[in-house]
Amino acid sequence: MAWGSGPVVTREPLEVLLDRWRRDLAGWAIPDEISSQVSESPWELPRQVFERRAERQVRQPFGCSFECERAALQPPGEVLDVGAGAGAACLPLAPLATAITAVDRDHELLSALAARAARLGARARTVTASWPEAAGEVGAADVVTCHHVLYNVPDLEPFVAALTRGARRRVVVEVTARHPLTALNPLWERLHGLRRPEGPTAADVLAILTALGLDVTATAWTRPATAEFASFAELVEFTRRRLCLPPGRAGELEAALRELGSRPACHPLELGAPGRELVTIWWAGTAEQRAG
Repeated sequence: MAWGSGPVVTREPLEVLLDRWRRDLAGWAIPDEISSQVSESPWELPRQVFERRAERQVRQPFGCSFECERAALQPPGEVLDVGAGAGAACLPLAPLATAITAVDRDHELLSALAARAARLGARARTVTASWPEAAGEVGAADVVTCHHVLYNVPDLEPFVAALTRGARRRVVVEVTARHPLTALNPLWERLHGLRRPEGPTAADVLAILTALGLDVTATAWTRPATAEFASFAELVEFTRRRLCLPPGRAGELEAALRELGSRPACHPLELGAPGRELVTIWWAGTAEQRAG
């Protein structure tokens, strides 16, 4: 459905919106008394999850973001994927991409992306770097994709500006409708007695983009639940790390997951939901068009 049938976008000043965005993201910091109980980082996600997601998208491209990107690649053109991971956004576009550049901080995921591209008969240039720092190095492309990255970006204005300058035709951003970690809030409260934030949301993203002067279009849609993990045990281990629980509490967590409706095929960020509520947002880029 079109975003117009969803939340109302406020017209607050840009600085107010950006300050609230930074505060909301800072609110997700984990208290030291909880994080110090474990040695593993809750922010390092298992690479195999990203690789399975990319493989599934390549095998059967699906979703509003893919359709929006494909439409912008008529005629075929160059693709730049920011926060590319294992390639779930850019590799399904390979048949229409004259060149693919993938930017991510994870070198191993980029290596997996390059290998998968080669199997598709495509060549992907990979750049291990952060955005927007890498913008000058990678140059412009016809279509810039950026999926599931913005909730990790406290300083949104320069990040978005670099996306816009890097696209000749279109920027396509995909985010979850709500901050992706909010689905774990019942588990944080149950297992740690900790109340977690509720924001920011895609409505906040849209408000900021509009306040930046971008003429954006947005569509809300649902990606059906899919098997992100090889087993329920793998799901439990992933969620245990996310929640900073010591290994000895894995059984307690498993019971809580089952009680809250989790299934082996379900991602923990989809607890109690039939799928992931997503929003695709796109706008025109400002990079100079190629001659001819």
